[in-house]
Amino acid sequence: MSRLTPQVREKAIEIANALLAEGMDEGRAIRIAIARAGRWAERRGLQVRLDE
Repeated sequence: MSRLTPQVREKAIEIANALLAEGMDEGRAIRIAIARAGRWAERRGLQVRLDE
């Protein structure tokens, strides 16, 4: 998550926490959260990664 922009990282953490609360495995929750946060950012025209 360190390469994500702060706004996207914050969204990914929010999503990951929701998935963890539902009982999902931590590694899987993080991977899914990063992907979903990336799609969320792209739909809004936001930069996803710091190196882009």
